[in-house]
Amino acid sequence: MVIVGAGVVGAALAEELSARGWDRITVVDQGELPTPGGSSSHAPGLVFQTNGSKTMTELARYTVEKLVSLDLDGDPCFLQVGGLEVATTPERLAELHRRCGWATSWGLDARVVGPDECVELYPLLDRSKVLGGLHVPTDGLAKAVRAVLAQLRLAESRGVRVLDRTEVLDVLRESLPDGRSRVTGVRTSAGDLTADLVVCCAGIWGPKVAGMVGMSLPLTPLGHQLAWTGPVPSMTGLAQDAGGPECARPIVRHQDADLYYRDRFDAVGIGFYGHDPMPVTVDSILSPEAAPVMPSVLEFTPEDFAPAWAQSQSLLPDLGGAQLAEGINGLFSFTTDDMPLLGPSRDVDGFWVAEAVWVTHSAGVARAVSEWLVDGHCTSFDLHECDVNRFENHQLAPAYVLERSCQNFVEVYDIKHPLEPMVKPRPMRRSPFHARQVELGAYFLEAAGWERPHWYEANSVLLEGRSVPSPDAWAAQHWSPIAAAEAQVTRERVAMYDMTALARLSVAGPAATAFLEHVTTGSVGKSIGAVTYCLLLDEDGGVHSDVTVARLGETHYQVGANGPLDLDALVRRARDFGGHVTVENITAGTCCIGLWGPLAREVLQPLTDFDLSNDNLKYFRGAQFHVGTVPVTALRLSYVGELGWELYTTADQGLTLWDAIWTAGQEHGLIAAGRAAFNSLRLEKGYRSFGTDMTYEHSPWEAGLGFAVRLAKDDFVGRAAAEKRQGDVPRRLTCLTVRGDELGGDGIVLGKEPVFSGDACVGYVTSAAYGYTIGTGIAYAWLPAELASVGTELTIGWFDRRLPATVSAEPLVDPDMKRIRGL
Repeated sequence: MVIVGAGVVGAALAEELSARGWDRITVVDQGELPTPGGSSSHAPGLVFQTNGSKTMTELARYTVEKLVSLDLDGDPCFLQVGGLEVATTPERLAELHRRCGWATSWGLDARVVGPDECVELYPLLDRSKVLGGLHVPTDGLAKAVRAVLAQLRLAESRGVRVLDRTEVLDVLRESLPDGRSRVTGVRTSAGDLTADLVVCCAGIWGPKVAGMVGMSLPLTPLGHQLAWTGPVPSMTGLAQDAGGPECARPIVRHQDADLYYRDRFDAVGIGFYGHDPMPVTVDSILSPEAAPVMPSVLEFTPEDFAPAWAQSQSLLPDLGGAQLAEGINGLFSFTTDDMPLLGPSRDVDGFWVAEAVWVTHSAGVARAVSEWLVDGHCTSFDLHECDVNRFENHQLAPAYVLERSCQNFVEVYDIKHPLEPMVKPRPMRRSPFHARQVELGAYFLEAAGWERPHWYEANSVLLEGRSVPSPDAWAAQHWSPIAAAEAQVTRERVAMYDMTALARLSVAGPAATAFLEHVTTGSVGKSIGAVTYCLLLDEDGGVHSDVTVARLGETHYQVGANGPLDLDALVRRARDFGGHVTVENITAGTCCIGLWGPLAREVLQPLTDFDLSNDNLKYFRGAQFHVGTVPVTALRLSYVGELGWELYTTADQGLTLWDAIWTAGQEHGLIAAGRAAFNSLRLEKGYRSFGTDMTYEHSPWEAGLGFAVRLAKDDFVGRAAAEKRQGDVPRRLTCLTVRGDELGGDGIVLGKEPVFSGDACVGYVTSAAYGYTIGTGIAYAWLPAELASVGTELTIGWFDRRLPATVSAEPLVDPDMKRIRGL
């Protein structure tokens, strides 16, 4: 195989693969080692592990653990001096408590410290300006160039070949019978190299290398300012010629001003994200030979750095006695969602990417990708957020990639609410119902590009006479008490929900049944009209997704999926069926209304000749008929736990369907309801959401989804591993009811908060909402099995507070399923 790029990712991947026994590996880089000229060559090396993503935190933690164990000729590859994020505003201090909650949830040692301890940890700070800080002792400085060489030496000792000053000019391929292609090698400036695997670790050149096989990478190289002071008078004793250490004090973030700091003997490095974005095109990046310093280093622009210098002298007054000595505008990779790009191309066999990875996560990513390559799946990390095939088509548009990457640069240190919507480019995708939703005063948030209502201002009249608990100021962002009324009316009468944003796939062909039996955990080959809830598993028995499979014909199924990764998985596996099955994404050409509530049948039955009685169309059955003049596929499913149907039709007929149902429903008190009400109702019923409640790292039985696995049927993907994991359930996804405290909030949390038994963190929250039917907060959380017994008393960390919570039996509403079955 060939690894393109000898930076922190390529070097680490070569080491990880060689440690697993792979030795026929060539690492190629166009630059000269040890500093070939990419981002790794100038990276300041600050490693702050805390992240809102569990996966990113774990990738960073592994990187730290590995680099701490490495040295280069006795010089360490990691200086574990700790990390300190300081707050200069009350809002930032609150955010640091939230970040401390993330760190605690993911198993990092972290605590929020007061201003005195901040100054004790980093004496340059102005005590009067600091309100507190987040201290993580295991953070520190990665010595990127040393780490590259140390890992390449290990790889070379196991047979890996390293070629620097060798540019990759093309990726060689051969055509396959199905129209795709397969990697056969790379063409370089030194000749052709034969390879059946090529992994692109080219960093800022990633889009160029991926483009050689026609693959679009949503990555933008952006300039980021890094400057160094001259000697700081108060740091004289730390000077290199005085024998001082390069860095003995914590690395520091001043996120209120988009700044970070690190010591280098008696000087301070200052990184700045507060300037306007500086995107460059890949083709404009100079070659190593032509670049004045190196390709990833652009000329420093002092005028852009002026605010950073003023803010730095304010927070660190001792810098007033120093001068700026040097600076660069260094290129780093930014993506549309701040996550790496990992995994195989869908269309070119043997071409993989490990891109948009900073030093912080480099070794962790290398381990993840090496496991994926060697074992066929990654066992150490859940990579669904990082998979390069996670994007919708519009998210690969060059204009979208540039806009989102630049905005993510601007917002890199912003305080973001979990529901914070993308500001632009919007709107991009609108369901056929959008005009009616605007008329009803919909408050839209965005989901996969779709404008999705969260509540409707027209329903404010429903608040009269209803008692609605108010969350605290943080939780109340992107929230309205109207959502409570919409949830209650759904339980009392009937509501319609726009479900268009959910992915829909058509699976058809003579092998459709055999294919779906092979890739899912359920028995889907039932009679026409049957709907089956089942799972897609990885080879290690982890939950890859949950889907609904509706049999619409002898050789035709509709799959309700979770997005592009499900499409990618099914398309790949369909290739094994010799062209006898097709998988097509039909989402954009269709739409869906969820009509649910005890009066749903009274609304819909007058609009159709089809018999909607329980006897004729039972729960988890589907049928095709007309609603007025509109042909629909009706699936009797309900994620809100009430009688009703998912009603699908083509996009051109969607508005007609909406109007027909709306008009017929007025005499029954029908309303349109939004996603906020939906989320509350689904948690009252204990319905899981893939990617939030369970991911690749969880088994079906841990997630409470063992009922969806039919081990008695013929072999299916992940079956052998799942059978082994059936009796091994060390943790469980558990329902908690949450009470408020004297500071208010009524027990409303939002997700990712730590869960405590006494003073010990024992788990973390996944999904949460207020249950308006039962009058209490709801949180689902991963807990050790021994703490998942009903009645166990726990607490949930909410910023700097603890909210009492109790393990409760699920579902919290309609445990006998009488309402949803219409009995």
